[in-house]
Amino acid sequence: MASSSASDSTALTHFDGQGQAHMVDVAGKAATHRVARAQGRIVMLPATLAIVLQGSAKKGDVLGIARIAGIMAAKKTSELIPLCHPLALTRVALEFEPDVASASIVCRATVETVGPTGVEMEALTAVQVALLTIYDMCKAVDRAMVMTEVRVLEKHGGKSGSFVNP
Repeated sequence: MASSSASDSTALTHFDGQGQAHMVDVAGKAATHRVARAQGRIVMLPATLAIVLQGSAKKGDVLGIARIAGIMAAKKTSELIPLCHPLALTRVALEFEPDVASASIVCRATVETVGPTGVEMEALTAVQVALLTIYDMCKAVDRAMVMTEVRVLEKHGGKSGSFVNP
């Protein structure tokens, strides 16, 4: 189970006093440098991983295209998640770590902004869409791939301070 954050609160911020969903008002919050890192894994057949690593997939460079998809997804998070704020992102970076022993690929995303709200959702969206792109590009040879372990690794900035997932 994930540890609690610096501002341990039991109130859900996306609901008003009457229980109605709303976008959180961040107008009074200071613009600070915000960073979030997220990670996820896609598990596949060893032969599928070999195709990805050899660059011989019929649809092209799997990880290169997944990287671009993740960056694009981070930029469009507010269009996908109804109550997310549109943010001016200052950095989106994705890295992939193949693991031959487990026939999987770990994707990590780092997202940054200077603004009044954090970028955890953008980092999570980038990871998940990058993993979905890997699935899409490889499903012709492996429909049983599993995306797993998607989580926030850490976030920094803002009033609530830092959070590091153990």
